[in-house]
Amino acid sequence: MTTGGCNCGAITYRVTGPLRPVVACHCTQCRKTSGFHVAATSAKREHIEITGSPKWYVSSPSARRGFCPTCGSNLFWDGAGSNMSIFAGTLNAPTGLTVKGHIYCADKGDYYDLPENMPQAPQDDPSLTTKVL
Repeated sequence: MTTGGCNCGAITYRVTGPLRPVVACHCTQCRKTSGFHVAATSAKREHIEITGSPKWYVSSPSARRGFCPTCGSNLFWDGAGSNMSIFAGTLNAPTGLTVKGHIYCADKGDYYDLPENMPQAPQDDPSLTTKVL
């Protein structure tokens, strides 16, 4: 079991199943909502139990983003498929997770470089984003 939550504690969650390795997303929306790129893991939706009431922002026709309405912590990205993404920085340590790759690299900011020793995809890469170990 893994736990996490927002900065002020108004929203907590627990994950009762396995987590996917962390993937860094460099899409424009992730950069705008976080101020940098987003590092996220994911789990099966039915394995995530949320306590509190996140505010959900419909950020595209196919996805929504969950955040704390009190402190503004970005917590979740919820799109198509059976998994929901969890922003890795909101997990309580230790997580045992590592970054396994980068997606939407074609949209990355011009103020940072990507590590050369990890998989990089110009857009989404289902081999990185949908794999739950």
